[in-house]
Amino acid sequence: MPIDAPPGEAQVDFGYLGHLYDPDSGRQRKAWVFLLVLVHSRRMVARIAFDQSAETWIRLHVEAFDELGGAPTVIVPDNLKAAVVRTAFGIDERAALHRSYRELARHYGCRIDPAPPQSPEKKGRVEAGVGYLRRNFLSTVNDRDVSRVAEALQRWVAQTANQRIHGTTGRKPADVFEQTDRGALLPLPAARYEPVLWKQALVHRDSHIEFGRRLYSVPWRFIGKQVWIRATPDSVHVLCDNVRIATHARRSKGGPRSTIAGHLPEHRAELGQRSRAYWEERAAAIDPEVLDYVRRVFDQDDALSMLRPVQAIVTHLEKFPPERAVAACRRADYYGAYRYDTVKRILVQGLDLQPLPISVVPDSDRPTGTYRFARRLSELLAQPPESTDDPH
Repeated sequence: MPIDAPPGEAQVDFGYLGHLYDPDSGRQRKAWVFLLVLVHSRRMVARIAFDQSAETWIRLHVEAFDELGGAPTVIVPDNLKAAVVRTAFGIDERAALHRSYRELARHYGCRIDPAPPQSPEKKGRVEAGVGYLRRNFLSTVNDRDVSRVAEALQRWVAQTANQRIHGTTGRKPADVFEQTDRGALLPLPAARYEPVLWKQALVHRDSHIEFGRRLYSVPWRFIGKQVWIRATPDSVHVLCDNVRIATHARRSKGGPRSTIAGHLPEHRAELGQRSRAYWEERAAAIDPEVLDYVRRVFDQDDALSMLRPVQAIVTHLEKFPPERAVAACRRADYYGAYRYDTVKRILVQGLDLQPLPISVVPDSDRPTGTYRFARRLSELLAQPPESTDDPH
């Protein structure tokens, strides 16, 4: 049945425009128009977007409210559990849209009244507006560059759509808006809205969650758990059971990972350091002899990286008194052993507490190069000539 909404209510939706050229990516992309229609006056606000993400959905609402100079008292979007969720977030993230949209509604003081599932007629004003825009605006567009199409769209909305004599009301939407809707809109808050996005994420085995193609660390004890991300343009907050467990500055440039050292396990955090100088400094802090041994471990192979053995050796030696660490390195070096398991076995079996074998020193009175019971090489090679006549 026909429903006449009071002034101040609005309906919103996306409409497909086709492919437009995006100068930022240098290619043709699918484009949509975001349309807000005030139900009473039929006043329109339109914006072009290349995606229907949560961030875009919220941002376009803010831009529309700014253009109107106020916020609608009621917003009627497509059904939150069906169309909007499928296009904007994926069917498995229903609650994310609710939380993001709720933040917007609370800031402006408006209400959200989703249309029933599979009932586009329940938001017939915006559905008709999308059809009108396609028939009357798209037919006049020859340029496919998004910036010029966006400028043409703003002129068309201001000079044509909002100035025409509407077929149902018999009046210009712009005039009705000034007379009724403008006074019914909610005043804009003094503080500009800071878009807030909510998203669920799984904490991966490396103690990080993914958001916006970036990685952010959380305390390692939450590995494997589902958490909520609350993101603003400048910050990323991670919550578990409504308790904030991590806060990061939102990254748009720089490295792909934001890691707080305290979020990693205490015995594993330092393993992220891959600099030779760092591990030599750790070894020198134990004792200079340990440093000498670690350098020999590093240099024992000119092709294979010895970083991991050094990491294991140094972190293990730090658990023991310096004198035992030094003794273990002396014994391992004496036998030419530069492996972590050898150093560990020396300490476990207490071999570092035993004296090293006494080295055999050659007799200084014996000429160098002469050995008892040994013959010279020339004697070994001097064989009598063989005669071919001798029996074999």
